[in-house]
Amino acid sequence: LQISEPNEFDIMLVMPVARLQLDECDDTGAYYYLTFKRNPKEKYLLRFLDEDGKLSAFKMLQALREIIKQEVKNIKDVEVTVKRKKAGSPAITLQIKHPSAEISVDIILTLEVQQSWPPSTQDGLKIEQWLGRKVRRDFRNKSIYLVAKQNKREKVLRGNTWRLSFSHIEKAMINNHGSSKTCCESDGPKCCRKGCLKLLKYLLEQLKMKHAKELEKFCSYHAKTAFFHSCVMWPDDTDWHLGDLDHCFQKYLGYFLDCLQKCQLPHFFIPQYNLLSLEDKASSDFLSRQINYELNNRFPIFQE
Repeated sequence: LQISEPNEFDIMLVMPVARLQLDECDDTGAYYYLTFKRNPKEKYLLRFLDEDGKLSAFKMLQALREIIKQEVKNIKDVEVTVKRKKAGSPAITLQIKHPSAEISVDIILTLEVQQSWPPSTQDGLKIEQWLGRKVRRDFRNKSIYLVAKQNKREKVLRGNTWRLSFSHIEKAMINNHGSSKTCCESDGPKCCRKGCLKLLKYLLEQLKMKHAKELEKFCSYHAKTAFFHSCVMWPDDTDWHLGDLDHCFQKYLGYFLDCLQKCQLPHFFIPQYNLLSLEDKASSDFLSRQINYELNNRFPIFQE
């Protein structure tokens, strides 16, 4: 779904772990403390426990950063640097200088745990009408992914929290997005779902470049989440005819504006987790005004 230059890449570095105990660390249902149930097979992970026996995301990220720094020194034919640590970011970012372009690669430390999804996800992923019951069941049988992500709501920031990640499922839904199995296949009917998502991502990207400070709270994940909710509200492929791109985009944008106005965008997999909190109302209103201006003036930002 890259829109402008293909110069940003995310790589999940996945470490399989047999079983973990997940304890919610706030009311979002997205952030967890991790402990081992009993003697883990993964003995090498024991040195990353903190004094309370919790698996420390901070310690693991630190160790990974050191390994990457060492490895990068061995790369001779291209200039690669490890960017300075961004507070609270789960990624280690590599900057790759190339004669023709600069590429940034985010390496994200991810644990893959083979156990059932936590209770907070029970009422999420409402895709029965869109992709079907069987697909939902298959998705929920996949492993849980947890990324090393600092929870800003913690009273004492100790760096030992992990956040659920569903990027593997999101990718599968975007790749097989049709209610009919042949949607957008080479010989099947085409739809504009991906086109709509790309447009909103691009709109957000451009507005963020213009108003970095006011819109720092927003990211492409907001557009993606609103997109999945829209696919559920309009589940049929006929709702997204390729020729109706402008109409479909306005419908999807209307839903997103509605979310901004109410400061309410539930996480697609964890419905209790609101991605737009009321304390960010000012930036939601600001984004709303910017989008409405674009909408009413035939998107001048797309012409720039």
